[in-house]
Amino acid sequence: MHLDYLFPNLTSNFLMNPDRALRRSRLKLLALITVFALPMLAAWVMVTWRVGIPEQRTAHGELSPEVPLLAEWPLNELPLSLQTNDWILAFDCGTECDAQADQWWRLHRALGREADRISRLRIGGQATEPLPGETLAQWAEVPEWRSPGKLWVLDPQGMAAVSYTEGVDAADVLDDVQQLLDMNPQPPGSVDAEVAKR
Repeated sequence: MHLDYLFPNLTSNFLMNPDRALRRSRLKLLALITVFALPMLAAWVMVTWRVGIPEQRTAHGELSPEVPLLAEWPLNELPLSLQTNDWILAFDCGTECDAQADQWWRLHRALGREADRISRLRIGGQATEPLPGETLAQWAEVPEWRSPGKLWVLDPQGMAAVSYTEGVDAADVLDDVQQLLDMNPQPPGSVDAEVAKR
């Protein structure tokens, strides 16, 4: 079957204007190359000249590389209840110890179903009875990296992920803790192990 019969306009246009058809094909190819090259060019400009890269921090706390593992903290005794795979909110009781303990207890409750992944450690103060989900401890000696009212968020291995000074807004800490828990999901078998332990 002849092409003129199937595509009469196409073949006649091509035969009559081969330059126009060639130009149209080249423009289409150039547009296609541009579509794929523009994102690469934009990424190169962003990296080279630091244009369009957000500078805002997502963490409200600060890194504390000088803080040792929890097992090395100079506490009278490391409570056995903390030797699990939980994240730990450890805080050094400052001048308003009861108010701080209440604030971190409320934050703990605000975590909802993720609250089971967090334990709280109150260091210092005069409390004899812990709040629900809290463990009490005392300093055996005061380390140089400690400051009254400070809060540390420790990972399940006992390493300080972030720390906060006294007077930090609980909403900022809650935001950081939720982000840490989202970025570090619970291992699949650990849920069954936790249920079996109870």
